[in-house]
Amino acid sequence: MSEKINWYDDCFQVIKAKWGTFHSQDKEGKKLVTSLTEEECVRATRFYLKGIQEGWPESKSYEGTVGGKL
Repeated sequence: MSEKINWYDDCFQVIKAKWGTFHSQDKEGKKLVTSLTEEECVRATRFYLKGIQEGWPESKSYEGTVGGKL
């Protein structure tokens, strides 16, 4: 008997690995995100797919040194 596949947003599914992690994959079978919980995998996959579709926010860079004399 085959297991029912749950498609999220009609574009990806979440699969539990035998060692306890979860990964998502699209309809073509391409793996997208790996997480420790199913809920986090769904959330992270939605974030990832939204970034792919709409573009990523502008990243900021910060200086890692402190000026001045010690």
